[in-house]
Amino acid sequence: TPITALNLLAYPLEQLGGEILREILRGGAAVATEAAVAIVGGHSIDDDEPKYGLAVTGTVHPDRILRNSTAKAGHDLFLTKPLGGGVASTAAKRRRADADLVREQVRVMTTLNRDASAAALSAGASAMTDVTGFGLMGHTRELAVSSEAGVEIDSASVPAIPGVLDLLRSADPPIAGGTRRNRSWAEEVVDWADDVPEEVRWLLCDAMTSGGLLVAAPPGSSLPGSRIGRVTDGPPGRISVA
Repeated sequence: TPITALNLLAYPLEQLGGEILREILRGGAAVATEAAVAIVGGHSIDDDEPKYGLAVTGTVHPDRILRNSTAKAGHDLFLTKPLGGGVASTAAKRRRADADLVREQVRVMTTLNRDASAAALSAGASAMTDVTGFGLMGHTRELAVSSEAGVEIDSASVPAIPGVLDLLRSADPPIAGGTRRNRSWAEEVVDWADDVPEEVRWLLCDAMTSGGLLVAAPPGSSLPGSRIGRVTDGPPGRISVA
């Protein structure tokens, strides 16, 4: 349960001016208010490259901590947000993202994981992690290794931000360097079925910011998002994608 937050800001005030800065801080305050968090201060420095974030302090009951190392074989895997935020961001930087894609990307990234986390606890989830820079395959691998379990993923059930797969099918897909590194690493630990399309393989390795939650929960659980696979009894750490 988050309680307080500190603004952390690096910003070129002389180059970009105060109005953009006010909008950044206003946006952070709005999300903090939505999360019932008090911003109690912060720290700022002058920097040519703008950066903004929040350092958050909260509480958790020791009996209600969900880790990524306790997934149970036989539990289903749920993903609470669609993938593709990294592709959309890269496309926007290259001026290849239309307004609808950017709008949906921002909506996904600014949706709090609070409600999904509460639903996972209520469903008796055995493990949970977020999906961010290592992509779905990287964070699934962490869960599988730590839990000494295997994982099966149904690629057709993995949701994508609308428009992202079309970009990945293009002649010059907007793939970030982090995603390429994720894909290279995944080839060593993922068993891809022959019929999994190339664009879906890239999607499952997409390096994201503010992604959703990957939750292992009992079969039949009602959770936000999509059921994308299941935890198996091995081989430990291996991921099978069909």
